[in-house]
Amino acid sequence: MKETQRLPARFSLLSYNIQMGVDTGRYAEYLTQGWKHVLPHRARIQNLNRIAALLANYDMVSLQEVDAGSLRSGFVDITEYLAHRASFPHWYRQVNRNIGVIARHSNGFLTRFEPSEVSHYKLPAAPGRGAMVFRFGEGKEAFTLCSMHLALGRRAREKQLDFISEVLRGRPHLVVMGDLNASCEAPEIRRFVMRHDLMEPACNQPTFPSWRPVRKIDHILVSRSLEVIHSKVLDFAFSDHLPVSLELELPEAALAAA
Repeated sequence: MKETQRLPARFSLLSYNIQMGVDTGRYAEYLTQGWKHVLPHRARIQNLNRIAALLANYDMVSLQEVDAGSLRSGFVDITEYLAHRASFPHWYRQVNRNIGVIARHSNGFLTRFEPSEVSHYKLPAAPGRGAMVFRFGEGKEAFTLCSMHLALGRRAREKQLDFISEVLRGRPHLVVMGDLNASCEAPEIRRFVMRHDLMEPACNQPTFPSWRPVRKIDHILVSRSLEVIHSKVLDFAFSDHLPVSLELELPEAALAAA
């Protein structure tokens, strides 16, 4: 396992809705292979191993639609499994809908750098949605990352974004990443972006569905104080979403705070 590293000036990010390790190649498979979302199957671990090989190339990873260890995952905590498989020293999971033995719906986050503060929030307006906020460093110039999965409905998303906006207020060096279930042009996303002075370099690259992407619902939003080196959606179809990657560089103020 790799040792913990200090937050460097430049590092890479990935956001990926992994659909519990279920690969989907067409809409019909939501019906014909729907059992894979509730029962264990051998191909899940094979897909998770392929996903872990991708994650190993990044420094921080936001995961959506993971399971924290239930019947359907063969009682494997998927976040922990991927962290060990991809040699991440720090990993965090947030169980948002606990159905006991049947399913433990979760978000996950993997990082090579130890955060100075970790906060978990249940998002309002729709059950089973959450956000994790990570601070790296001290003081108002510290780098902050928010990993979250928003609701399907627009009104619920509006309330969730209003809620998390209050949490993130006054954070000048900010990244918000995850499955936001809305496009860059959706009014609630635009309002959130303007409120925090964010940008998204890969806004024109769709992520869903993975076999024929037409919608951009997976995002990495970045403060304008941060320098984006490159950003792209990856052609890696082992879920019904495609992953989004980004490499950024911190300004001196954020680096000094870390």
